[in-house]
Amino acid sequence: MNVEENITLSSLISFRNGLFIDKNKETVISKEKVKSLRIKTPDLLTKIVNLSGGNQQKVILGRSLVGNTRVLILDEPTRGIDIGAKQEIYTIINELARQGIAIILISSELPEILGLCHRVLVMHRGRITSEFDDCETITQEQVLAKAAGL
Repeated sequence: MNVEENITLSSLISFRNGLFIDKNKETVISKEKVKSLRIKTPDLLTKIVNLSGGNQQKVILGRSLVGNTRVLILDEPTRGIDIGAKQEIYTIINELARQGIAIILISSELPEILGLCHRVLVMHRGRITSEFDDCETITQEQVLAKAAGL
């Protein structure tokens, strides 16, 4: 699918005009997401597989932000992308949090968690073993110890 189709896929009902999709509205919203998320694409008709991994992630993130999103669950949002794209995703996550969107971030990368989160819950064997409210003072060692059940 192309960039536009991917961005609007989960909210097609909001683009409905009778029995059809309002392509103009779909294009306007897609262009807004491409601009606000700084997605590098030649145009909206570019197939998503032809984008870099970071830009593919931003398109998928854009899909989640069409409509009135209040809570966003991000599971490994930077897995498999280069460091430059990671920084862009981090900037977007921080901007969304400043806009009041609640973000639940799931990541196996501790520096990512400690750098982005205001509160960290650590799990061991499917149960929460610890909660840290001050991410500026906790260390990776503390989190790893709780994750290991120590």
